[in-house]
Amino acid sequence: MPGDLFRVVRADKGAVLVLPADGLDDAHELRRLTLDRDGLLTTDDGDRLPPTVGDWLRVDDATPVLQRRTTALVRDTAGATSRVQALAANIDVVLVVEHLEPDPDLGRVERLLTLAWRSGATPVVVLTKADLVPDPEGMSAEVAAVALAVDVHTVSVPTGQGLEAVRALLVPGTTLVVVGPSGAGKSTLVNALAGRELMATGGLRADGRGRHTTTHRELVPLADGVMLIDTPGIRGVGVVADADALDTTFADVAALVAACRFADCHHTGEPGCAVQAALDSGELPERRFESWRRLAKEAAYQARRSDVRLRAEERDRWKKITKEYQRGLRGPGRPRG
Repeated sequence: MPGDLFRVVRADKGAVLVLPADGLDDAHELRRLTLDRDGLLTTDDGDRLPPTVGDWLRVDDATPVLQRRTTALVRDTAGATSRVQALAANIDVVLVVEHLEPDPDLGRVERLLTLAWRSGATPVVVLTKADLVPDPEGMSAEVAAVALAVDVHTVSVPTGQGLEAVRALLVPGTTLVVVGPSGAGKSTLVNALAGRELMATGGLRADGRGRHTTTHRELVPLADGVMLIDTPGIRGVGVVADADALDTTFADVAALVAACRFADCHHTGEPGCAVQAALDSGELPERRFESWRRLAKEAAYQARRSDVRLRAEERDRWKKITKEYQRGLRGPGRPRG
């Protein structure tokens, strides 16, 4: 295919900053490409999408074409639209960063893991600020109990604890994206992995909430072709999940649901409900069940909205085809009546 290949380092309103595929270690080769008035690019498949960090673009005669995404971390958008927002594209590993001080939010970890599994990349949990709590191992075990089949690393950047295990993920040619709440130490972690000051860092506000030090998503080239994508702190994450992603994050709940006597069990007192039995015995914590139910409801809502949009787009497509067909029947200059 003709044209030069570039990777999106940063996507701003109306333009993207890109690096050439053969110069990804050289930040001085940044090139700015202007988008159309809608901020969209045409894809290989003929669709039009907003580009995001990590995208590959092929530029031929100054016209960028968005290449097919192998993986994408997406979130639901605010408002009534059923469109989703791609946070990062063509990623291999999603680092879900959560702080140990204040206490980790297990529901947030589950939510971010669901997004990570949905992306097609490999999720890894990184628990920061281990030096600020008396029992980091015990807290890590609590997180690992909800991060099924996911590696959980407990780190302290100031002391260097646990960093080598995370650095082992920096395999040549790999792209990693860092997600988590403000104040979790994402930028501090990125700087530690890079071995130099790349991102501004900040502490907590007076009310204990994290400061937003990263204000945009940006791809950072490291050595050996490794790419790191830092993201702003995420407060409310709209879930875009399919059944497989939910079942992977909540494999324990999914197994119980499959064991219920009735396939349409609502888990609210039906006979033979394995979920209710596990709740009654304490095998399944009430908090985890409520987290699963909430995310399943959000995912179902998103799927319904997406179906409505797709049906509307298909209807509009056939209207256009019908009009073109009727125009062809009339022929040039032929009267309508």
